[in-house]
Amino acid sequence: MSRVLGNRSDSFFYETGSEDCLFFEKQRWHQGVKFVAGVDEAGRGPLAGPVVAGAVILRQEDPIPGVKDSKQLSSSERETLFIEIRKRALALGIGVSYTEEIDEINILQASLRAMYRAVSSLSVTPEFVLVDGNCAVPGLARQQTVVKGDARSASISAASIIAKVVRDRMMDEFHLRYPSYDFATNKGYATASHRRLIARHGPCPIHRKTFKGVREHVQVRQLPLLNLPAR
Repeated sequence: MSRVLGNRSDSFFYETGSEDCLFFEKQRWHQGVKFVAGVDEAGRGPLAGPVVAGAVILRQEDPIPGVKDSKQLSSSERETLFIEIRKRALALGIGVSYTEEIDEINILQASLRAMYRAVSSLSVTPEFVLVDGNCAVPGLARQQTVVKGDARSASISAASIIAKVVRDRMMDEFHLRYPSYDFATNKGYATASHRRLIARHGPCPIHRKTFKGVREHVQVRQLPLLNLPAR
């Protein structure tokens, strides 16, 4: 559970569990780097919908208690922290890669593009970027990849919350457009129910046609009709 050991003016006392969740940020702040951004994405695994990336620059003097990996938070907790991050972060940005791009260049490259767009959309240019995972983002000059960064860096955790909330809201809107697939519930993930709905209705325009679980249904519907001899 996250906790603040000192007062709000001393960010160096903010930690979670046994590892200081501002460890990576502090390394840069101590070097005189003022603006450190965290970036993360949501939506690499689903069968439908975009991959969305968030980028956040936290204020050194104003840590946000409770910020942690979005996957460890309930939907209501994410929504509450989303508001807090928007209110208290120095800057935040959002980047999106849609289904067509995912199918064209693959999900990894699409995720990296979304991350680059999120960082590029920040109103404050970061001097250094902490990237979740082990793949550097092409085009970013100064960056550090952090494996499981969404659980180890407050900036990346905040970015993961922004990305997750924005993506979920997008899927709620897609649900209104394509109600047959229950996107409001499954958010595009490969649940058993979602798979049955794809099999029943076929893929819709936001399904990822190159993903297993979708492409076989695209192929089935593209098969030419057989000219069976009349009995």
